[in-house]
Amino acid sequence: MRHRKAGRRLGRTSSHRDAMLRNMVTSLLDQERIVTTVPKAKEARRVTEQMITLGKRGDLHARRQAMSYIRSKNIVAKLFDQLSSQYAERKGGYTRIIRTGSRLGDAAPMAILELVDYKEIVSEVKAEQDQ
Repeated sequence: MRHRKAGRRLGRTSSHRDAMLRNMVTSLLDQERIVTTVPKAKEARRVTEQMITLGKRGDLHARRQAMSYIRSKNIVAKLFDQLSSQYAERKGGYTRIIRTGSRLGDAAPMAILELVDYKEIVSEVKAEQDQ
């Protein structure tokens, strides 16, 4: 029985799962949009929302807590400088999961995990070229 055990195992050892989630959260905060499976997206969303909340707090202890998880100074700087001010008025729900169907190889449910204020640069460039 798994009473009071939070989080998904995702078929990995704990060290592999922790490393994978660290990489996913770092990529999401860097690129603001990633494509993954639905269970992985739901787990990465939990951690990403916690990191953005740390960024909104903005003190030294929060920066050190984020640095202990993300381990990339550039991404932590982006989190505390750009993203924290971007989500200053929002009280939660910083990410969005968009389901995209099944993967061809193994029929795994796929999803796009993105930050809420993500704007696709490609569509803006195409709009400028059309004018």
